[in-house]
Amino acid sequence: MSLIPPSETLSVEFNSDRKTISDTVISEEIVALANTDGGDLYVGVEDDGSVTGAQPQHRDPIRMTAMIANKTVPPISVRSEILDEELPVLHVEVPRSLSIVATSSGKMLRRRLKEDGKPASVPMYPYEIATRLSDLGRLDYSAQPMPDSSCDDFDPIERQRLRRIISSSRNSDRSLLELEDEELERALGLTTTVGDKQVPTLAGVLILGKETSIKRLAPSAKSAFQVLQGTDIKVNDEYGGGLLKTIERISEAIEPWNPVTEIPYGLFTDPVPAFDRRALREALVNAFGHRDYSILGNVRVLIDDAGITISNPGGFVEGVTVKTLLTAEPHGRNPCLMDALKRIGLAERTGRGVDRIFEGSLLYGRPLPDYSESTSTVVRLFIARSEPDLAFVSLLADESRKSGKPMPIQSLLVLDALKRMRRTSVSDLQAEVDVQPTRLKQTVELLTEAGLVEASGNRRSRMYHLSSHLYRSARKGLEYVRQTDIDRLRYPELIMKLAESQGRVSTASVGELLHIDKNSAYYEIRKLVNEGRLRKEKNGPDAYYTPVNV
Repeated sequence: MSLIPPSETLSVEFNSDRKTISDTVISEEIVALANTDGGDLYVGVEDDGSVTGAQPQHRDPIRMTAMIANKTVPPISVRSEILDEELPVLHVEVPRSLSIVATSSGKMLRRRLKEDGKPASVPMYPYEIATRLSDLGRLDYSAQPMPDSSCDDFDPIERQRLRRIISSSRNSDRSLLELEDEELERALGLTTTVGDKQVPTLAGVLILGKETSIKRLAPSAKSAFQVLQGTDIKVNDEYGGGLLKTIERISEAIEPWNPVTEIPYGLFTDPVPAFDRRALREALVNAFGHRDYSILGNVRVLIDDAGITISNPGGFVEGVTVKTLLTAEPHGRNPCLMDALKRIGLAERTGRGVDRIFEGSLLYGRPLPDYSESTSTVVRLFIARSEPDLAFVSLLADESRKSGKPMPIQSLLVLDALKRMRRTSVSDLQAEVDVQPTRLKQTVELLTEAGLVEASGNRRSRMYHLSSHLYRSARKGLEYVRQTDIDRLRYPELIMKLAESQGRVSTASVGELLHIDKNSAYYEIRKLVNEGRLRKEKNGPDAYYTPVNV
């Protein structure tokens, strides 16, 4: 069986060696792979995957490893081997570089997909270097001093807005208000010292800059707000001013399109918007704070019939993927800018703003925020329109009242997964929930002890499902009992579970539960009445039965 992949990808490169490929070309391919995601180079394989073999001078793995180290700056340490195919093939395993690497002649390359979908090694341009270093955490682009700028580029109105936000936010660093303007700007990293002068940083221009100055110094800092109803464009606005003003204006623009639902809590009701306001604010701040300002493109907020989409230029930074959003160590592309937004009070101080975004959906039993359409060049968040799950909201509210504190994000994720999966094991939960395995098991056990989750089976085949507290209505009662598996021998047990969870049963509800006809349902109920476990409460077509001693 061949050890060679069937085709080229961004991380797999084939090089023909029929005409003896040069060491220079090999080193260039190695640099391109290292500057992207790492990968594998196969010398002696044609573009179509056919094996033609490596020339004798390319069949010495030790020599090839040394050559690559000598022809790359900084030296790339690869692992080389000869594959025993029909003809010998040189395989070079290339690690992903944590810095920018070049050939010894000064060439910097990266991998990309061409228009036809095939991969290629192409030059890395100057603006891509900043993006790459930012992604790797080696460069804070937002902390860089802005050439040809001065503090005259700051807008006095934006200084006042900054102080107003600090004074009104519960999460801000109030000590900042005691500082003079110049001290405040230095403390937030909005200016830096160049020679003997205070010069605005990119973060400073983005937060305090005049609109004309932002257009001149940071032309990529643009955003758009759009509303579509069907194919009709209801709103299509663009913004180019400071971030504080822009975030405020977009937040205000969303409100008319964010209808409220009243959720009953006993004698009271709670107004719940279609999109959680705190989650939206955090998503907006993340989009502006983590976008790549070295490339052109808008932060875009789109509201349509399906929901709301917030997208920003620049993919996820190194170490963060769609699957690890909730567990990756908090870090971003623009630390200086995000630190300023945190101290001002706009962003989550812990750096776990994504938790807040997920919490905004989880607390109301809505679909999880969806980042699946994000790519290497854009982060795209979609929050679907959905009515709140009243029974689930009530369950969470009751538990928070009992404990006196909000539920941890891990517990919310587990409860949401069990609501969707109905009945599952911890190992299957692991594939659904972004929680570390040890923490996941602890969370499930704590929820079981709290009575929110029920377990059945022995250790090896232990299964979990939401407790009966969630299923108070007749319809929810049916779902609760169904998820424990229907078996004819367990009919009495299942009927009693249904009766206890909703207070009564009827021939109709038992028939729907067990998928049997009305006569069979009556027969099963009569057996329980004769055993003294159910009591008939009414005669006629509206007859129903209640559990005895409950």
